[in-house]
Amino acid sequence: MEIEKKYLVNRMPEKLEQYDRWEIEQCYLCAHPVIRVRRKNDQYLLTYKNRPGSQSSEETSSLCISQEVEVPLTREAYEHLKKKADGICIIKTRYRIPYRDHVIELDLFHGSYDGFCLAEVEFGSVQEGMDFTPPEWFGRDVSGDYHYTNSYMALETVRS
Repeated sequence: MEIEKKYLVNRMPEKLEQYDRWEIEQCYLCAHPVIRVRRKNDQYLLTYKNRPGSQSSEETSSLCISQEVEVPLTREAYEHLKKKADGICIIKTRYRIPYRDHVIELDLFHGSYDGFCLAEVEFGSVQEGMDFTPPEWFGRDVSGDYHYTNSYMALETVRS
């Protein structure tokens, strides 16, 4: 189970270059449920992601809760499946920034979304997510807004 919050970014944190980072390319074969192929540096993955039941309760409306399964792919399998993807491939640099007891994943988008930034934080429980206080450089919490899911962004750009 993946429990996370997602935020817009008001400003970049200082000394971003000191943090670990990955170059990510991800393409979507299906949006509901999400079936995605991803290249993360030189690692290739197939991901199944589904949001079980309704997330409309007041307690969890500000959290993204989903079942997620990742399995490794060969580069050849990734390239083959990538050709079958809908929409555009999302291209981004992901920085991993320690923050208190958590790790912030800061995504800086390239290509069609060049200059756009999102920050995500994963939690071990719903309560942990509800109690989270973000750093001051975070902007608006967009956890409950599907417009900020990568799958929506990949498919919606084509329709715009």
